[in-house]
Amino acid sequence: MIGKVRGKLVGKTPPEILVEVGGITYELQVPMSTIYQLPDLGQDLVLHTHFVVREDAHLLYGFYDSKDKAMFRALIRVNGVGPKMAIAILSGMEADEFVRTVRNNDVNAMVNMPGIGKKTAERLIVEMRDRLAEWDVSEVAISTSDATSVASSITRDAETALMGLGYKPQQAARAIAEVLKDNADISDSEELIRLSLKSMV
Repeated sequence: MIGKVRGKLVGKTPPEILVEVGGITYELQVPMSTIYQLPDLGQDLVLHTHFVVREDAHLLYGFYDSKDKAMFRALIRVNGVGPKMAIAILSGMEADEFVRTVRNNDVNAMVNMPGIGKKTAERLIVEMRDRLAEWDVSEVAISTSDATSVASSITRDAETALMGLGYKPQQAARAIAEVLKDNADISDSEELIRLSLKSMV
């Protein structure tokens, strides 16, 4: 089991990143909550990881915060929730926000995320409620920063990332357009992705 990876960030194409460790480059799938906290390319980082072995692939998932890794592991134990859906959930809302959603029985917030229908949302809430009973939720609000101007390449990066998380092209384009309408100054693709995801939840 690979529990942590320490190395140099050499590639970033959400939701995938590349980390070079001792001459070997590892490909990791990460949620947007981790993408937002990554250093610049070429800088060192440490990620908590979860290794999945399948018949057709060996997959490595990375998390900047150990809390996200714990939530990921709790999510994939739910019937019908695989790693891809768990990554999408942690990209659409932070771990503490997910806990509040479960405790508030907020099915609507769940079904707005890709790949989650009403039945899956209801099952998530029922199965996760007891598992999250002891979860310590931070009450600090997530602030939305004012952004600066957006180039077409940033918009394309955001669309690619959203589609990589499971959203349909038209959903991604619509969400991005809505965000840009109210935030014409965005200059960072990660900020655009974050706001687009929040608008779809």
